[in-house]
Amino acid sequence: MLENFAVPLLGGALIGAAATLLLLFYGKIFGVSGIIGGLIKSESRDYGWRVAIISGFLTGGFILYATIPGVLTNTAVRPTIMTVIAGLLVGYGTSLGSGCTSGHGICGLSRFSLRSLIAVLAFMGAGVISVAVQRFVFGVQI
Repeated sequence: MLENFAVPLLGGALIGAAATLLLLFYGKIFGVSGIIGGLIKSESRDYGWRVAIISGFLTGGFILYATIPGVLTNTAVRPTIMTVIAGLLVGYGTSLGSGCTSGHGICGLSRFSLRSLIAVLAFMGAGVISVAVQRFVFGVQI
């Protein structure tokens, strides 16, 4: 029962701390799509901090799995192709919206950015509509 509250609370605190430190020491926004995109783009030369953040994600996942294995259990039954298509659409959407949920939601809102507020409202609204359509139109339980 404790991990139901402790894990997300600790995760949120660590993400907030990482976003703050990245902005303070590097002047960079903690947008995961931008971080990964910078690793992929050949003209980007600042790999060190990007690799450190991605390594932190992976290390944190392994530590979480080692300490509370059930927390990472995927209960959703979806075809792999649906997951791949969803991931590609999210990637396209983040480039279209000039930022991702972490960049706008964590960093943008904390800086009182109107553009980020509009982006967060748009992607949260799209998520609500997507769930409603899947549940009430197609009968898919999420």
